Amino acid sequence: MRLIESLAKKAAQASRTLALVDEVTKNKILHMMAKDIRINKNTILSVNEEEVKSAKKHGLSEAMIDRLTLTEDRVETMAAGLENVARLSDPVGKMRHVNTRPNGIVINKMRVPLGVVCMIYEARPNVTADAGALCLKSGNAVILRGGKEALSTSKCIATIMQNVLEKFELPVELITVVPDPDRSYMMDLMQQDEYIDVIIPRGGEGLIRFVTQNSRVPVIQHYKGVCHLYADKYADLKTALALMINGKTQRTGVCNALECLIVHKDIAATFLPMAAEQLRDKGVKLHGCKKTNQIIACDSELDDNEFGQEYLDLDIAIRVVDDFSSAIKHIDEFGSNHTEVIATEDEKRAALFQQTVDASVVMVNASSRFSDGSELGLGAEIGIATTKLHAYGPMGLESLTTEKFIVNGTGQVRC
Repeated sequence: MRLIESLAKKAAQASRTLALVDEVTKNKILHMMAKDIRINKNTILSVNEEEVKSAKKHGLSEAMIDRLTLTEDRVETMAAGLENVARLSDPVGKMRHVNTRPNGIVINKMRVPLGVVCMIYEARPNVTADAGALCLKSGNAVILRGGKEALSTSKCIATIMQNVLEKFELPVELITVVPDPDRSYMMDLMQQDEYIDVIIPRGGEGLIRFVTQNSRVPVIQHYKGVCHLYADKYADLKTALALMINGKTQRTGVCNALECLIVHKDIAATFLPMAAEQLRDKGVKLHGCKKTNQIIACDSELDDNEFGQEYLDLDIAIRVVDDFSSAIKHIDEFGSNHTEVIATEDEKRAALFQQTVDASVVMVNASSRFSDGSELGLGAEIGIATTKLHAYGPMGLESLTTEKFIVNGTGQVRC
């Protein structure tokens, strides 16, 4: 407990130093971090390569290995993400007027940092850069507790960023990596409600439920990504096919990949054979309801209660529904409040879908793969919230702040 309490206390103290750092300086820091990540690209890749070899040796799933693996393009994406965050407006200190009371008191609200953000994650070394950048720009310190499979890569990236902090005479504790992946240290982190303001777990459903059930610190949750594409009776079939293939196969081991295709019965006989052909060409296994299986002979037939699986692999569930309402009902029952997509040319049905479906991102004629902080213009994301307090969906800079009341008077006293 002493180690973790010390780390948390130092992070809390470090976070206060950012109150005196202006936006221009923050941006300079981020640009230098991006530059140094590029300069040290080969070192990062070398460290990561050893961790990937170890992960394969120990039998980690393909989805986990995909998340763990860095390439030249992914390192460049990390660096570019820091620069994108630098280009965004700093939310800290932004004011909005609430009202002026009859007695003349003026009430505003000011955006302020949360304080100390703790990230608990598995095989995602890119989280180190994304979280460090977003927390720095939004005035927060961050504590990073990665899984053992990505610890060396995370430490390598964090050290590069910490070296830049030192050049600007800022405490390295603004970006802290827990040096030991021992599970007991994670338990200790979750008890530090005196110093840590929020915990954001990123990983499998088991990890997130464990953190939620054991933490004394508020947790922003995202259990899993069961994302659906609903091909409506008024869908353009070419559009629906493109959304399906991109959402399912562009990258399978991520939370915004499609896991289920819902098809209106009026287009099923035409659409499903085309969909099956394209999916099978990509090596996707098809798991369909009875109606689907009668049309395209699936790899397995699913009962009505067997949907809702997060495959994170080349598998997809398929269901034929009788009408629009049945599609909504299926999503309500099996969705995970992450991302839902409709393919339709009917504007009224599209609007009704977006209004009705309970998900943090609801799309019309766009791939689920765009449900990502950088793709939505947030620069990067620190996580995706599928609960509604205090954020919902991909979390960028503003989601790492809260508001405090700023009240100005001229000597008024309450009677």
